[in-house]
Amino acid sequence: MRPFRPRVTEPTPAERVRSILASAHSMTVVSDGVHAEVHRLHDSTGNVHLHAPSEIPLPEGELRIPVRLELTDVAPTPVRERLRARVTVTGLLPAPYDSGSGSTCMEFGQAVLEDSRGRSYVTLEELQELAPDPLATCEAAMLMHLLDGHGESIPLLLRLVRPRPDRGMVRAVPVALDRYGLTLRLEYPGMHRDARVSFSTPVTDPDQVDCRIQALLDAARRASHSNHLPA
Repeated sequence: MRPFRPRVTEPTPAERVRSILASAHSMTVVSDGVHAEVHRLHDSTGNVHLHAPSEIPLPEGELRIPVRLELTDVAPTPVRERLRARVTVTGLLPAPYDSGSGSTCMEFGQAVLEDSRGRSYVTLEELQELAPDPLATCEAAMLMHLLDGHGESIPLLLRLVRPRPDRGMVRAVPVALDRYGLTLRLEYPGMHRDARVSFSTPVTDPDQVDCRIQALLDAARRASHSNHLPA
């Protein structure tokens, strides 16, 4: 008999860090007392490649230079407290950082994810075992399309939220989308909370998102109408 494995309904800290690294358009590099703002990370200029310590040779007698990469994960939709997470990657460089160079090899130290749940530490091994979330680079466009083009469906999705939203909710706005599901931010006067609405199975391609969202809407229509939420 196969052991029971609970269904995964949200990304792990390592998955989140991996996706933020893959989708970020900018970061701050702090090294040798200098702060450098690097934009367009997917261009060849300013890229930083993470390596295990043994992978970067260093000439005898030379010292490595401490470096810190700072990235922010900001919600693309107009919600309260749009900062979703901060990622800090620390390590060492074999030479002074130059944002104008084609790429930089960085000896990985550790990665730290900070969000509303607290702080999580992620190793290089964890990052190397993962692929970026298939929605990481198109999440913003998909969330804005859902909000602007299908905003009427959001109240319907609230029927799937557990625990159910309290009375007095001002609005619900999609704040995150990943392979496992959708996160809605439920806003109340003076406070808010996030609620997950999970897909039946994780998506492996962005083209599958429409079908997964439609399945959620179908499930919401079948849900009880006995609550006080509008449909």
